Amino acid sequence: MGRLLALLAALVVGSWIAFTNEKLPESLPVSTPATEFAGERAFADVNFMGPVPHPIGSPANAAVRDAIVGRMLLLGLNPQVRPGVGVLQSKRARGSLIAAPVENIVGVLPGRDRNAPAIALMAHYDSVPGSPGAADDIIGVASALETIRAIKARGVPARDVMVVITDGEEAGLLGANAFFRRDPLSRRIGLVFNMEARGSAGRAQMFQTSPQNGGLIDLFQRTARKPSSSSLAVLVYEKMPNDTDLTETLKAGIAGLNYAIIGSQFDYHSPTATPENLDRGSLQDMGTQVLAAAGAAAFAPQLPARAPLLVYSNLFGDVLIAYPAWVGWVIIVAAALLLAFAVRRARLAGEFPAADILRGMGALAFGALGAAAVLEFARRLTGASFGYLEQRFLLAQSLRWEWAVMLIALGFLMISAEELAQKQRRWVALVPLAAGLACSAFGEFDMIGAVCGVLAAAIGIFAYGRETSRKGAWAGALLLGLIVTVLLQALAPGAAYVVAWPLLVGTLGAAATALGARRGMIAFSVLMALAAISLGWQGGLSHFAFEALDLVPIFALPMVTAGLVLWPLAQPEPGLTPARYVGIGLLVGGLALTLIVRSADPWSPRYPDISYIGYTVDQDIGKAWRFSPPETSSGWDEQALRGDGGQVATLTHWSWRKPMLAAPARVVTVPPPAIDLARTAAGGLALTAAAPPGARVLNLQLRASTVARITAVAGVADDLALPPGQWVRVRWMASKGPLALALQAAGPGRLDVRYVAAFDDWPRDVAALPQRPTDIMPWDDSDSTFVAGTRAYAW
Repeated sequence: MGRLLALLAALVVGSWIAFTNEKLPESLPVSTPATEFAGERAFADVNFMGPVPHPIGSPANAAVRDAIVGRMLLLGLNPQVRPGVGVLQSKRARGSLIAAPVENIVGVLPGRDRNAPAIALMAHYDSVPGSPGAADDIIGVASALETIRAIKARGVPARDVMVVITDGEEAGLLGANAFFRRDPLSRRIGLVFNMEARGSAGRAQMFQTSPQNGGLIDLFQRTARKPSSSSLAVLVYEKMPNDTDLTETLKAGIAGLNYAIIGSQFDYHSPTATPENLDRGSLQDMGTQVLAAAGAAAFAPQLPARAPLLVYSNLFGDVLIAYPAWVGWVIIVAAALLLAFAVRRARLAGEFPAADILRGMGALAFGALGAAAVLEFARRLTGASFGYLEQRFLLAQSLRWEWAVMLIALGFLMISAEELAQKQRRWVALVPLAAGLACSAFGEFDMIGAVCGVLAAAIGIFAYGRETSRKGAWAGALLLGLIVTVLLQALAPGAAYVVAWPLLVGTLGAAATALGARRGMIAFSVLMALAAISLGWQGGLSHFAFEALDLVPIFALPMVTAGLVLWPLAQPEPGLTPARYVGIGLLVGGLALTLIVRSADPWSPRYPDISYIGYTVDQDIGKAWRFSPPETSSGWDEQALRGDGGQVATLTHWSWRKPMLAAPARVVTVPPPAIDLARTAAGGLALTAAAPPGARVLNLQLRASTVARITAVAGVADDLALPPGQWVRVRWMASKGPLALALQAAGPGRLDVRYVAAFDDWPRDVAALPQRPTDIMPWDDSDSTFVAGTRAYAW
């Protein structure tokens, strides 16, 4: 019973530690000393700048720009609006280009040495269409303004401190592109602190650094206040397709740190991203973290130097552990020595078969792979498809779903340990096999579920063929952890600590208790304390993984690391002891919670379902349609589609990327864009396209009949091939003037042009949209008008 009580205590205390460590700070009041960051002071800016959507080129975005300029004037930063043109070729869609006139805002707090490399506090002020962007990224703007106010209150810094607020980030990093590639002011900057958001709550994660980050991490380690960051996060982000403005900073060779909040992702790019829904504790945490590092850099005689990459992670409170990659091998050697010592002492106290070690390795591998299979099954069982829009059903009830994931993963780990204490338990191998294969019963073959389920079953047949001693099983689990750590250290040293640190804790517990054979209050207390501390730290990593990735099988890795410290408490005595049912109880509870998630109706005024309705008129054929993507169809969408009396059917049109639900609509008269192709004096071609009055975006598709290239966009040199017979997309934010493209062609030919001009409102001459229920919201550029047509030119 003592072992069971120690296990339960470890789970409860570990959960409490994880919760406490992830708890947000209180937003400090406006009466906070001027030298400190006050969330309530910053929130006044959020409240003023973030109540309505303000995409690039909109009047609302101009109003936010003017508000930022006004705040900078009050702070004495001598702000400048720096116009430019951002041009970026999309790396997600080959053969496409995005460009726009942008208006970046730069303010400067002068330092003692005006020639020293400046630091820059950076955020972007535009939002996506349809979202107020109070989090993404007015939280960054407000944090930057409050941070520089606090730095100014501390005295004259050693160097200039710049505030760079970019335009057009959501359209494609266009403001940062214009600033860091073509604005001479950028050459004065030596270090950038970028602030972003992918949700409206949660801890401020420092998730990206520039290469050779040793000096930066040293600064971060010395100054951070209850930090949340790790070299694993940096490593994972480098492999992802996501980008922020810091991408352009790093391309320019400027060092930087990237901060973001990623909790409550339901609000990411959503109409619900309002000041009211922004967690003020997250704003406080963001500002506290950035001010700590930026304030130190502002007054330092030198900026951090480039140095070899460090392995690092926050532990608890203000503690962040950082060390060179080679120290990971020292940890591995220490863990190996502790494990060898523990095994020797355990065998002296009583022999156990060497095969038990192999079965222990197998049982932990079975627990990890089996947990992955069962978790994948649970994800399928929710009924939610994969993708950001598709998973909003889960994001609307993320707390419930996260608990289900944690219970399932932990429950299966407990079962993998509990069943080792029994004889002939090979039947347990059927559980992950059935779950893994059942993943493919939801409409498509599930490779992750099938592979994990089959592998887990094969390992389970070996591991559970006979009763296995606790000492041998734990030794095997630790040995597997050691092998995994060695592989990670060799292949990805920045990620190896995730297993190495729990392994070191586990081998320390094994040595102290001779591999868990000792009984009594002291031994159980040692095991409980070590397990609780390790689980508390791992809980923070698991929570970060849950928020960052819709990939629940990844929780198999935390099960490996949890098993390293929990095994001696989780494996009970042989027989029908109460401890045998802990895992089953957790697993059943997690699956029951999954069924509740599946059956729930999560939509409410706080968490509304999405809807999308658009109006397209084809000026070539004189027809118009109301259209809606099939995945957003609801009763309201059906009613809106029938607003002009037409029948709804699935329709394709070249201006839509996929088939849409559409119904005929009344045709409205809108002036077409003015498009012209002419020869230049230098023998090239000049394509100009002016959108109709009131259009914010002009999308072009270009198809040349001969080899040709785009060589410049709005006067900015670029190089984009126009392969003969292939469509190339150009997206221009059109509200500030016409698009000018310079082209070079190999010889005579023809250019086909398709255009779509987008207006941010519903046409007035067609039936108005019905009022949406409070639990349904428009998404992105819904309720907009799109004017489509074609042109053809020859030269």
